[in-house]
Amino acid sequence: MKTFELNGTLKSETGKKYAKQIRRKAIIPAIIYGGKENVMISIIEADLRHLLYTPSVYLVNLNIEGKKYTCTLKEVQYHPVSDKPLHLDFIEVHNDKNVTIAIPVEITGVAEGVKIGGQLNVILRKLKVSALPKHLPDTLKIDVTKLEIGQSILVGDLNYPNVTILDPKSTVVVGVRMTRAARGAAQAAAEAVKK
Repeated sequence: MKTFELNGTLKSETGKKYAKQIRRKAIIPAIIYGGKENVMISIIEADLRHLLYTPSVYLVNLNIEGKKYTCTLKEVQYHPVSDKPLHLDFIEVHNDKNVTIAIPVEITGVAEGVKIGGQLNVILRKLKVSALPKHLPDTLKIDVTKLEIGQSILVGDLNYPNVTILDPKSTVVVGVRMTRAARGAAQAAAEAVKK
């Protein structure tokens, strides 16, 4: 899995008033869970841009005043109007413990159903998985080449080495549906056979 390097500082104070003061300086409060104790930190907003505004998922290497933490970004709270980040929650990961994280789906190939006018529908853009950090992939590749119109791939159809998918097995991930153009082509072909 890709990694992202990020620097932060320990927060000297807590509370809403202090959080508002540092946000005015474009510094975002954050917390690291999962260690022996929670660590309250602050991070420069500009440093977060490539972490927050991307479809990719990263293991974050946080350097907090010389102490290093390997984390995943668990949650981000955004301002309802400006959409600026207000607070971040990180979970510390350990090499010997499974991590639960949502990994992006990457579609490969061109479905047979699409070639004859069907439309590919990606229902889930990310899948929730559990694995040791060393086994986490950057993306979950799904080959749709054999999908015909009306067919779909379910979570239960997918299998990745050393990775457990936590979404329900009956959930549709991607499918090919009939379009008006494909329906018209099918009707025209059926009428041509009758003649």
